[in-house]
Amino acid sequence: MICMSIFIYSATDRAGKVAKGERQAENEKTLAQALKAEGYFLLEAKERGAGGLSSLHTNLNLTEVISRLKPIGLVDKMFFARNLAVMISAGLSLTRAMEALKEESSSTKFKKILADVNDAVAKGRSFADSLKMHPKVFSEIFVSMVEVGEASGKLTLVLKLLANQMKKDHDLQRRVRGAMMYPAVIIIALFAIGTLMMIYVVPTLTQTIKELGVPLPLTTRIIITFSELIANYAVWLLIGLMLAVAAFWRILKTAKGKEIFDTFIIRVPIFGALVKKFNTGRLCRILAYLITSGVPIVRALEITSGVLGNTLYRKATAAASKEIQTGKQLHIIFEPHKNIFQPMVIQMISVGEETGKISDMMLRLALFFEEDVTSTTKNLSTIIEPILMIIIGTAVGIFAISMLQPIYSSLGNIGG
Repeated sequence: MICMSIFIYSATDRAGKVAKGERQAENEKTLAQALKAEGYFLLEAKERGAGGLSSLHTNLNLTEVISRLKPIGLVDKMFFARNLAVMISAGLSLTRAMEALKEESSSTKFKKILADVNDAVAKGRSFADSLKMHPKVFSEIFVSMVEVGEASGKLTLVLKLLANQMKKDHDLQRRVRGAMMYPAVIIIALFAIGTLMMIYVVPTLTQTIKELGVPLPLTTRIIITFSELIANYAVWLLIGLMLAVAAFWRILKTAKGKEIFDTFIIRVPIFGALVKKFNTGRLCRILAYLITSGVPIVRALEITSGVLGNTLYRKATAAASKEIQTGKQLHIIFEPHKNIFQPMVIQMISVGEETGKISDMMLRLALFFEEDVTSTTKNLSTIIEPILMIIIGTAVGIFAISMLQPIYSSLGNIGG
């Protein structure tokens, strides 16, 4: 049986008129959904008679604890920007819209952040300045575009652009992660199976081979030695592996280590091309949206350089933000970086600068590379599968020949 509670609530319609009352509902979420169906946005709801042990139980709720620890995801911010744009365009004031979105949010942590931002706006601070209080949640791109949107009176347009940008980022990241998942799973499975064979299969065969007393080929001696190392020093090898991973991760966190890794990754066949397309598409879309929003090109390049994942793209964009102040054109600045920018990118930027439609050209480039990433990720499993099959077949063949050859040799000697 569903337990129903009586809530004392206040809500607002699209015209901003506040309505108050009491209503029976299972929880605040179902209450908000019921009011939304009637054209109202829930502002506040309190359960009648709530308090004491009930409040304590709520505070100790495991789901709420997890919600507080969970970071604010890209999807949460995307829906926030999109819904805020819809509400403002429908005529709601910023504070009313923020209040409604705060109540609708499923994340306790995000609710608190939205409440802080809304309180700051209500006290007279600009929306952009209020967002700056939470730099880990609202990026520099988000804040800068909102700042320009407030100044130009195009906040709704800017919020829609931000929502679209975050959606594209989310889609691209999901596709790239999905493409990497298949080879990663195969490699982990191979490693696990190989380790088990070294621990359980090879020692049994080794005993038989040694009893035959025949000369062992080099590959057989290597496999046997490796098996003995794993069997005798498994714990130390595991500790060494963990330390190596930790050291690699620590080096990757340094500027030089990240640059070396990023330089290496773009040279890896298949994956390097995918990384280039992903970063070029993201760079072009962010620049296009920032320029469309009215952010000056110098500032737009500075912001873009701060959010790009690959160090080579980040350094090229940061350098461009300084060089462009000397009067150089963007396509000339990018020209020396042909290892990361295709000739087509430089040519289209050049055309955009000549025609005064740089943001349009950037957006076209972004669409092209995003579609290319989608196409590549869809076909990646088809490309990688035969390569992995060759690797697996070669490994199995070497293992089988190495372990069976001494046995066949001994049988040959007996026959002779």
